[in-house]
Amino acid sequence: MSKAMIVDAGGGFEKVNLGQREAHAPGPGEIKVRLHASSLNYHDYVVVSGVWGPAEPRIPMADGAGEVVAVGQGVSEFSTGDAVVSTFFPTWLDGVPQVDSFATVPGDGVDGYAREEVTAPATSFTHAPKGWSHTEAATLTTAGLTAWRALFSDDHVKPGDTVLVQGTGGVSVFALQFAKIAGATVIATSSSDEKLERLTALGADQVINYRTDPTWGETARALTGGRGVDHVVDVGGPATLDQSMAAVRVAGHVSLIGILSGVEGSLQLIPALVRQIRLQGVLVGSRAHQIEMIRAIDRNGMRPVIDKVFPLEEIVAAFRHQESNRHFGKICLEF
Repeated sequence: MSKAMIVDAGGGFEKVNLGQREAHAPGPGEIKVRLHASSLNYHDYVVVSGVWGPAEPRIPMADGAGEVVAVGQGVSEFSTGDAVVSTFFPTWLDGVPQVDSFATVPGDGVDGYAREEVTAPATSFTHAPKGWSHTEAATLTTAGLTAWRALFSDDHVKPGDTVLVQGTGGVSVFALQFAKIAGATVIATSSSDEKLERLTALGADQVINYRTDPTWGETARALTGGRGVDHVVDVGGPATLDQSMAAVRVAGHVSLIGILSGVEGSLQLIPALVRQIRLQGVLVGSRAHQIEMIRAIDRNGMRPVIDKVFPLEEIVAAFRHQESNRHFGKICLEF
């Protein structure tokens, strides 16, 4: 038996407890992984906090990274000792999106990775980036892959393009890093001047304080000489979408990723129609996308930005830190 954090049905921080779970020996096509790290995402937060709590007791967390300790019959992709990282959609291996719910997502529809050991189909993991720690690798499953898919699968960001990112959460910071690797210009927004300085140090070419500049979308457009940005990574939702559309160029791309400001709002149809804007919903990505992303990481040597690390047993404190919105980059669990 190994340690596992368990949230009771309905969720809520007061319903999170330390328990035990057994990971069986791997059968055909399976691997057993000793997990060492996870990372927090907004999706994990809504499950654990009870906003969208589970229907039954659940081991939370979609992100998991660790070491293969046993390999089942027929598995040739992995060997014992390999460093691996989990996939968000274990059944979406390749091709066009094939999922429209969280029924198969670890930490939501099925048990996740807030535990020390797990046995799962080998396709539920990929190799981790070479030289990365388990904690670093655990940042990729949700946030890293979402940013990668938005920029390079749904769109084709290239050198000379301009990308606008919002805030300093995991997806936005990864999007900044990936866009710079591709040779793009990055405009970044935040409500904190201190965070804007950190975004500049990370590579942002222009920064805008959206609290003091409520028409930041028009400002971003002006920074491009009036043409508009090529791609907006929108993590805010209803409260940011109008300004995202104000920022983007004719036939530009807006990735609809986050719901930080809610799940309902009005859509200004005239700007979207007249400027022929592409609005694309993004829900993480496939296993093939993840393999592609990690191949790129291995070739360019980037590292993730980690804000703070908590022990597994302090998962609630980690989510409280996330709630405070003081973080810059990823919040992780180590165990």
